Amino acid sequence: MNKYDVIIIGSGLGGLLCGYILSKEGFGVCILEKNNQPGGNLQTFSRNGHKFETGVHYIGALGPNQALSRYWRYFGLMNGLQFQQLDTEGFDRIAFGDEEFPMAQGYENFTSRLLQYFPGESQALDEYIRTIHEVVSAFPLYNLELPKDHREHHYTTRSAHEFLENLSRTEKPKSKIENRKSKVSLSSVLAGNNYLYGGSRLSPLHVASLISHSFISGAFRIIGGSDLVSRSLVNSITAMGGTVITKQNIIAIDRHRENFRVKSAGGEVFTSTKIISDIHPATTLSIMPAEMVRPAYRKRIASLQNTCSSFILYLSLKQGCFPYLNYNYYFHATSNPWDEPACPDARWPGMFLLSTGCHEPDQKFAETVTILTYMRYEEVARWTDTSVGRRGEAYLDFKKEKAEKLLKSAAQKFPGLPAAIEHMEISTPLTYSDYTGIPEGSLYGILKNYHEPLMTTVMPKTKIPDFYFTGQNTNLHGVLGVTIGSVVTCGEMIGLEYLLNKIKNG
Repeated sequence: MNKYDVIIIGSGLGGLLCGYILSKEGFGVCILEKNNQPGGNLQTFSRNGHKFETGVHYIGALGPNQALSRYWRYFGLMNGLQFQQLDTEGFDRIAFGDEEFPMAQGYENFTSRLLQYFPGESQALDEYIRTIHEVVSAFPLYNLELPKDHREHHYTTRSAHEFLENLSRTEKPKSKIENRKSKVSLSSVLAGNNYLYGGSRLSPLHVASLISHSFISGAFRIIGGSDLVSRSLVNSITAMGGTVITKQNIIAIDRHRENFRVKSAGGEVFTSTKIISDIHPATTLSIMPAEMVRPAYRKRIASLQNTCSSFILYLSLKQGCFPYLNYNYYFHATSNPWDEPACPDARWPGMFLLSTGCHEPDQKFAETVTILTYMRYEEVARWTDTSVGRRGEAYLDFKKEKAEKLLKSAAQKFPGLPAAIEHMEISTPLTYSDYTGIPEGSLYGILKNYHEPLMTTVMPKTKIPDFYFTGQNTNLHGVLGVTIGSVVTCGEMIGLEYLLNKIKNG
């Protein structure tokens, strides 16, 4: 009854997309998910009748014939879902103190809008746009093409931080808008949404470039919530004969002859000839016996650093009290966005990202607001061995104090927000870890390191026969990166050229 061709552990976007591909190819697929709701970071939750995103607040490259839309058309996601394009004149608004700068959609528009603030930086902006186009061309899968000349290493071994810091040709460009010297450099502005890739000085150039390229191409929100993506994929998988089972906390993976055996905490055993893990590689290897995994490989994966975690406020709003913002707002307390993940407590929060939920087309007022900032796991580590709802008064006091600080920071830019709040939920790195299963509540899983690109890259095909990885740790985090990663994983099983041709031809 529990025997399948392929078992996929975890139903994040990568796991669901792999399940879709392989079910469509005739494999008997079973996806096992520990939570009540499939979807990983696609999950949403409701409070006071309002729906909140847990991980996907906006996505890029979803315009006509852009990379994500071409992939998602194959998965049947472009027909049944609705998308709201963010403000083309500023899908992200980057603020440093009292100064604000727009990140516009379209490459000419992106440059011309920033030139209004940095008129002396035409050469730097041209170099920035040229470089991110070069990076995309070095990763052919972003254009649904087979890897060929392998130029990726030119960008995986370069620092995003150093590239951006060295861009600016003039230290203090004159601001046409305010007719005075800007206190902020173009380099800082271009790094102003580096929360999208964890804000680390170790981030490689290709990570920053591919993510930025996707959003400048076309930035969108999913109307009604990202859980609609997971629902669509689950429905398609089951319609093609696949199986998705929730409430299955996997505690052991071993092998008996030609079959893998997967055991859940409830005692159920599932068998298959192939396994794809969509959960964190370190977590995966920790539930496998020593003889299945080479010690050096296990040690390497266990030693990898994860990206920083987050502290999040989920705000339910009174009706008609706060405008819907068709953009994302990034605020920075200083002109340096690179040191914020390690911001000392006395100056926390060093930044915040504010985003309003998109629940219907042409929305006028916001029903929900999400405010995110960095938080190191060490701040909540003392409560690691506690469970949800049983962490004690000290934890509740900690959350309340941090929430008040973050809300006060946001209210300086949005003074009408506190009075519009009807209800507030608070998420710490522990919450995020419990909800998504990601170690330490990491924002984007394993931190890619330009010093050691091979060490910090997890290949989809392992040296364990018929055992594969997928998800944000294998290719690149983010919706587009995970989508491409799922194709690469399945390409290892059925042939990448064959699969890309099917995707391109519908």
